[in-house]
Amino acid sequence: MKLHNATAEVFVPDGTLVTEALKRITHLGIGAHQDDLEFMAFHGVLACYHSDTQSFGGVICTNGGGSSRTGPYANCTDAQMMAIRRREQNAAAVVGRYGMMIQLDYPSTAVKSATESALHGDLRQIFAATRPQIVYTHNPADKHETHVGVAISALQALRELPREQRPAKVWGCEVWRNLDWLDDDDKVLMDVSGHENLAAALNGVFDSQIAGGKRYDLATLGRRRANATFLESHATDRSTQLAFGVDLTPLVADESRDIVEYVCGFIDRFRADVKQKLDKRLGR
Repeated sequence: MKLHNATAEVFVPDGTLVTEALKRITHLGIGAHQDDLEFMAFHGVLACYHSDTQSFGGVICTNGGGSSRTGPYANCTDAQMMAIRRREQNAAAVVGRYGMMIQLDYPSTAVKSATESALHGDLRQIFAATRPQIVYTHNPADKHETHVGVAISALQALRELPREQRPAKVWGCEVWRNLDWLDDDDKVLMDVSGHENLAAALNGVFDSQIAGGKRYDLATLGRRRANATFLESHATDRSTQLAFGVDLTPLVADESRDIVEYVCGFIDRFRADVKQKLDKRLGR
């Protein structure tokens, strides 16, 4: 596996040879920034945490150079911030017992570009080497443009694989836009109850962002609790921590499907549901 950037890094927390670490990955998270995986793919981390047969792998696409910084990190240069965020992500991989952590070190501009193909070439290599059962990435309706760029690159790379190498499930996850607006039938429900200590430990590793002015750690756990409580209005809570996803598997199983039309179909169903309820109350 030859990655595009010479500065890309493959880190294996338990010291297993990279070739063997790649082959054992069953759950793979593809995130834009350091800390995205811990916020959006905790379901995969948790599935593998105590398992001898399943292993979580992480891929971070950008270099962290554009991170916000205040407080103790206010005077950090981009180069210093990139090094700090890389160390934090590798520390999270140790805490979460990841089977592998790859940091591709792209600038955000390259990820957002519609013409640069290096990222999806790297992702295609990683998918071919790992052949995961489940892939977690950003949902294409995310409001962060870099997140959308990663999601599209991941989908494009997966679509180029031979059919027998494509994962059984591909889920788009919440970060910079909740997915509570999806119709309930369209939601992928990821129950991550009962492990708030591990979630807090993983989220808390990213001090440069938390002490730097963004309480992602509290917001992420609060979102999951809110999802669990507000999922159903006429039933008691069946979980205490719930992450929502959107199923992108049909886009990978059939590369002829239009990504924009597929994603906007979820929005159209949301609009139709809102309209139906309003029309009913107004007697229309």
